[in-house]
Amino acid sequence: MATPDSLAPAAFGTGRAALLTLLAMLAFAANSILCRLALTQTAIDPASFTLVRIASGAASLWLIARATGHGPTGEGKRGRGRRGGGSWIGAAALLAYAAAFSFAYLTMTAGTGALLLFGAVQATMILAGLYRGERLSPMQWGGLGLALGGLGLLLAPGLSPPDPLGALLMVAAGVAWGVYSLLGRSSRDPIATTAGNFLRAAPMAAVVALLSSAFGAVSGGGARWDAGGLVYGLLSGALASGVGYAIWYAALPALTAARAASVQLSVPVITAIAALLALGERITPPLAIASAAVLGGIALVIAGKRRPA
Repeated sequence: MATPDSLAPAAFGTGRAALLTLLAMLAFAANSILCRLALTQTAIDPASFTLVRIASGAASLWLIARATGHGPTGEGKRGRGRRGGGSWIGAAALLAYAAAFSFAYLTMTAGTGALLLFGAVQATMILAGLYRGERLSPMQWGGLGLALGGLGLLLAPGLSPPDPLGALLMVAAGVAWGVYSLLGRSSRDPIATTAGNFLRAAPMAAVVALLSSAFGAVSGGGARWDAGGLVYGLLSGALASGVGYAIWYAALPALTAARAASVQLSVPVITAIAALLALGERITPPLAIASAAVLGGIALVIAGKRRPA
C-alpha cells in the first residue's frame, strides 16, 4: 500500500491502469476477508495463519521478482548489491503489521477492521508528514478532525464498539504498515524490496508462531492447523499479498501520489461489501456513518496536499 512519491505518471493505457488498480484494491480487501474466514470457519490460529501468509507471500514474490528480472536481494552486475532487497527493519515492520492484523481479527468484523487499519495507516503517514515539516491547510485540518471524529464514533461506548484489545491491535497493525510504507518510499525497485522484506520476515514469523504455540500450550491451546486454514493462508499470502502487491506496483507508475493514496479509500468499502456477501456481516448505521466520516476526512486531507514548507 505504499505510495512512493518518486513514481511519476507514465505513458500507460488508462484502461490498463484502471484494471490493475481495481485488481490491487480487490486483493487488499481480500486479505481481510480471507483472514476473517480462516479464523472463524477453520481451526487455524492467528500466529500460524501469519506464518503461512508471510511464507507463501515470500515464495510468490520471489518467483515474481525472478520472472520479471527484479532480484529479491538487489542483485546487479556485481552480484551482491543490497539496494533493492529490503531490510531487517522493514521486515520487522511487515511482521508487526501481519501479526497484529491476524490477532485483531479474532474479535472484530472484517469491515470494522479494514476501516481501523486504513485510518491508522493514513494517520501515521499524515503525522509523519507533519513531523517532516509539512503544513496543513484549513481544509486539511477540517478533514483530519472529521476523520478522527469518525473513528471516535466507531469506538464510542453504547454503539456496539469493537473489542478494545482487537481495536488496539488493528490500530497497531495500521501504524506498523504506515511505518513500512514510509520505509519503502525511497525504494527504486519496490518489487525486489517487498520480496526481500517478506523473505526476511518469514523466519521471524516462524519464531512468533513457536512462541505463540508454547504460550498457548500452557493454557490448553497451542498451534492449530487444518486444510481449510492453510488454504486461506496460502491464498492470502501468495495471491492477495504477493500477486496483489506486484499488481499494485505495476499500476503505480500511471498514478500520481495523490491519486494512489485516494484510490485506497475504496478498500474499506470493498471489504465491508465483501464481508456482507461472504461472511454475512451487517453494515450497521454507526459503521456506515463512521466510514463516511473517516474516508471523507482523509479524502479532504489528500485533496489539499501541500509540499513541505
